[in-house]
Amino acid sequence: MRLAVHGPAGERSTSELVVARSTGEVDWAVDLVVLAIRAHDVPRALDSLPPLPSVTLLSVQNGIGTEETIRERRPDLALLAASLTASLELVEDAQIAWLRRGGIGLASVNGGDALIPQLASTFGRAGLRARAYVDWRAMKWSKLVANLVGNATSGLLQMGVDRIYTDASTFPIERDQLREAFAVMEALGLKPVALPGADIRALRVALALPAPIARPILRVAVGGGRGGKDPSLLLAMAAGADTTEVRWLNGAVVKYGAQLGVPTPVNTALTELVERTLVDADLRDRLRHRPPELVEAVAHHPPRTADADLASNPR
Repeated sequence: MRLAVHGPAGERSTSELVVARSTGEVDWAVDLVVLAIRAHDVPRALDSLPPLPSVTLLSVQNGIGTEETIRERRPDLALLAASLTASLELVEDAQIAWLRRGGIGLASVNGGDALIPQLASTFGRAGLRARAYVDWRAMKWSKLVANLVGNATSGLLQMGVDRIYTDASTFPIERDQLREAFAVMEALGLKPVALPGADIRALRVALALPAPIARPILRVAVGGGRGGKDPSLLLAMAAGADTTEVRWLNGAVVKYGAQLGVPTPVNTALTELVERTLVDADLRDRLRHRPPELVEAVAHHPPRTADADLASNPR
């Protein structure tokens, strides 16, 4: 298969790929296996892999929990974590639009350190800025915060991020979910880091500003940061998906907040509402394009029960 990538500056590159339809068709004499799938598909993918004692695994999932799952299920593998901030979109078969250049963060979770300089160099030659980090958890949590922006709210309302940040009624939900995430990071002893193309430290500063000032600033920053691509939860829910990444996104904030005694009422409400709308068409229709309904649902959501459920039953 010939894969074409249309770059953010109008450049075009093509690569020849060999596509295997099953793991049985793969020659496993390789140095690196990249897991570039949704977080909820990782356990099944790991089960499909043969023993690979000399291979390094690179996890590129959004959210929190993938690396922990890999270490539990495949402790034999060297493991690197990656956080991708480039915005890409599959426009048709074998055609990828690279919408925003962004970059990629790399960090060692369990060995594999020797590969990081080589990977960073390879990504750099392809035009993707790469940066190595000492603390993989700080890197992943920083990317988590970036992924939370306009994600659950746009999915629930089926509205673009720019409209979420234009509406004064939904901005407090956005602001508070992010503040909760930063509070959990602090309780974990993790400091936000600047990822290539996504410096959430600036986001934290903006969140401290009065809402009338912060909202227009963040609207411009968020819109440009996504390169015109809709958030993952909006795409999943618009496509009628029966599973989303919300448990690894907002749900991760809830899970660790419950363990550390950090209140996370807004993230709890958003997690629960996203999961309910997957099976409740009436709720989905009631929230669609109705910010006041979402504000009401978040304000009156009982956080304690959801916190307990997420903490005791992490997926």
